[in-house]
Amino acid sequence: MTDPWVALEPGADPAERVRVLRRAHETFTTVGTVPRPVRPVVAESWRRSARAGVGPDDAAGVELTDGDLGAYRAEHPLARVMPLFRELMGTFAADGEHLLAVCDVHGRLLWVEGHRATRRLADGMNFVPGARWSESAVGTNAPGTAVAVDRAVQVFATEHFSRRVQPWTCAAAPVHDPRSGRLLGAVDITGGDGLAHPHSLGFVQAVARAAEAQLALLAPPATAPDAPLLGALGRDEAEFVLAGRRVRLSRRHSEILVLLARHPEGLTGDELLCALYADESVTPVTLRAELARLRRVLGPGVLASRPYRLTAAVESDVIVVERRLRAGAVTAAAQAYTGPLLPGSQAPAIMRLRERLADGLRMALIAHRDPDLLADWAHAPWGEDDIAVWRALAAVRPTAPVRARLTALEAELTAPAGRARRTRGATYTQRPTA
Repeated sequence: MTDPWVALEPGADPAERVRVLRRAHETFTTVGTVPRPVRPVVAESWRRSARAGVGPDDAAGVELTDGDLGAYRAEHPLARVMPLFRELMGTFAADGEHLLAVCDVHGRLLWVEGHRATRRLADGMNFVPGARWSESAVGTNAPGTAVAVDRAVQVFATEHFSRRVQPWTCAAAPVHDPRSGRLLGAVDITGGDGLAHPHSLGFVQAVARAAEAQLALLAPPATAPDAPLLGALGRDEAEFVLAGRRVRLSRRHSEILVLLARHPEGLTGDELLCALYADESVTPVTLRAELARLRRVLGPGVLASRPYRLTAAVESDVIVVERRLRAGAVTAAAQAYTGPLLPGSQAPAIMRLRERLADGLRMALIAHRDPDLLADWAHAPWGEDDIAVWRALAAVRPTAPVRARLTALEAELTAPAGRARRTRGATYTQRPTA
């Protein structure tokens, strides 16, 4: 097979492939091994599905209905390109007895349209608007796997993890925000075995690219073209972008820029000294020398003094997460949070900000009770020992792996070392990430 993302190679017998894959699926669900000829993308998806606690007889759950669904769809960025999806795919879906489906970044179906009789059949497996079809909810399927791997993918018949979905074949492609690159969701075509063809995969890829081009025309720029950008989450050395120039900063320079970006009014030398150095013996001369070096790195006209300040507003990932949390946009805040702020920094102000930002987001996630968002945090390096999040996840997704992990954490908590480690409930500040 030349393309691992295409379900069937030219000349393959669909009926024979269904039988072979059904035996492979039974082998995997029985003994946990994946025999040939299961494609790598499918084998990896089966393993992710099993690790998430999905069973082969599980069904998708409907999470949004009626007014909640309508409000969520109206505010979703992909609502702006639904007319384009219908124009490009509507007739194809109706004439071919297929379905056009669009999901969000969590695999939640927002729209399902197409052939009326096919829709009635799909209703029987909850392939309906408002249902969650992420891999972690229902196993391998094209829209759920496309957002999981951020690639266009076909899933043929018995490649589906859930047995009740195995009569179907689907192809889906992810759709991104054309300006930020953020994953928005996926567009999918679902129907019979005839969709297991390279053309259907190429078709949804082309539709997804057309949607991104349309979004680029519809959406105004989020920031001015030359607005400075600062990325400091999940990395020990921040990246500063100005006028197309990318600069990787030292740790100390990273700390200074993070603080100045959050204080556009500026900070005095004494304020910066206290914020950056726990050692009171560090002199203002040391700080001035550091700021002089930073000014040379950034270039002329970027860093002013008396007080020290940036001459243009800087958009940083820290500020984005804070702003979204204040607005109650928990999902958007979680998407922007790529890890602890400068995890190796020991600067007093950075340590306080790192802890406050992480605590604010994790508490919002716990209150939000979204199982996929909680699972994302719990399986991240900074959340794998976060017992409060694991408890919240077990309350909304009580699968065997989740319960087992929670039991292990609670057993550790009773030990003296565990109590000392988790006095604040998590260890996310102790696990630097690159």
